[in-house]
Amino acid sequence: MLELIKRMDGNTSVDIYDTLTLPYELRIRGRLKAVSDNERDVGLFLDRGPVLRHGDLLQANSGEVIQVLAADEPVATAYIESGLPLARLCYHLGNRHVSLALGSDEDGRHWVRFPPDHVLEELAVLLGADLRHHDAPFDPESGAYAQAGREHSHSNSHAHSHSNSHDHDHDHSEHDGHNHAH
Repeated sequence: MLELIKRMDGNTSVDIYDTLTLPYELRIRGRLKAVSDNERDVGLFLDRGPVLRHGDLLQANSGEVIQVLAADEPVATAYIESGLPLARLCYHLGNRHVSLALGSDEDGRHWVRFPPDHVLEELAVLLGADLRHHDAPFDPESGAYAQAGREHSHSNSHAHSHSNSHDHDHDHSEHDGHNHAH
């Protein structure tokens, strides 16, 4: 088994020994046993945290270099007009803490891609998007807090402390439209 132990700088010119095609849910893991595209057993023994991106290079302890590819997987792609409609769609989908991939096709149409979810799909259509279900690579944006383009691990459980105290001078009645439940 090839033991992949090191992430390489993507700007490095190297010979690619093999490729490893993985769906997004496996590219978020630092430890993994898999089979390369040329049927070689590989094991990932990487630092935890950074997500493997399409095109990333990994080096084996024996020196070989493997390139990571994003696998085709079921996705919903919302095509929408650029400018304010695209910004509005990204804002509302991002506000639901869902991973999003952004891009444009060969015709210049902008799209937002996310894992299939009927609520998010309904929202996208409501905001003016044309929706398509298909299999395609899912390589979402790394996020504003990723350091130097590297991802950090992010689970769906949050350990944030929320305070409900407010330093403003008006009373909150039960019917004022504020909801402070977290």
